Amino acid sequence: MAILIIGGSGFLGTELVRQAAVAGHTTVATYANRPGSSRDAEWHSLDLRDPESIEAVVAEVSPRVVINASSGRADCSVTAEGPVRLAVAAAKSGSRLIHVSSDAVFSGASVHYDESCPPDPVTPYGAAKAAAETGILLMHPDVVVARTSLIIGDGQSVHERAAHELAAGARAGVLFTDDIRCPVHVADLASPLLELASGDASGIHHLGGNEALSRHELGILIARRDGLDASQLPTGLRAESALPGALDIRLDSRATQRTLRTTLRGSRQFLTPAA
Repeated sequence: MAILIIGGSGFLGTELVRQAAVAGHTTVATYANRPGSSRDAEWHSLDLRDPESIEAVVAEVSPRVVINASSGRADCSVTAEGPVRLAVAAAKSGSRLIHVSSDAVFSGASVHYDESCPPDPVTPYGAAKAAAETGILLMHPDVVVARTSLIIGDGQSVHERAAHELAAGARAGVLFTDDIRCPVHVADLASPLLELASGDASGIHHLGGNEALSRHELGILIARRDGLDASQLPTGLRAESALPGALDIRLDSRATQRTLRTTLRGSRQFLTPAA
């Protein structure tokens, strides 16, 4: 199967490229600034703000499936409009589309969110991701929207680097004790995305870890795994800060989990060292 991975040089994209190659898929990946280091993929430069560039790459590759793992943060031209341009190009080429979205599309007012819950974002980034979801669901008849949460790896994620720097006193800031999410391991996320790409699923799916915990609790698990002094991690309350954003968002991924071979583990499972 030919797969085109948008944002293949990013954190999630790198793992998708690795797993796709291991599975024997013909893998093409795109980058915004510089190609990834993997030799398992053919690399193309791509600007999601440029419809002609998108159509040219999709037409040249002619993939069976496009997986959009790009991250444009709160830049609407990339995060909101780019996926819609990609959906149009994928539909035109007859390619399926798997679009990675975020729990940031929710406000936290309801705390528990399954796939039926409508977006109600409270940040510019969440609004951009919600707009992308709406657009691609309208423009592509065979699309999967896969919402996920904080993505953790084996020391390489932004959340792990932040915990290291905070524990060492190398950066200012705190880890919130009232900011609750359902973190997922990058390998546990990439695998079901490829499962969904290989099947005939469509619509909205949730791919969060099976355990909810605060950013501070997450930091403690990271510190303990990596031999750091967890007591040095500074704490605070998002509710008392000037930072915008939801407090408690718990993705309910049970419906999607029942369709998967991959287990969406909780943080204590993948961050606790084996005895």
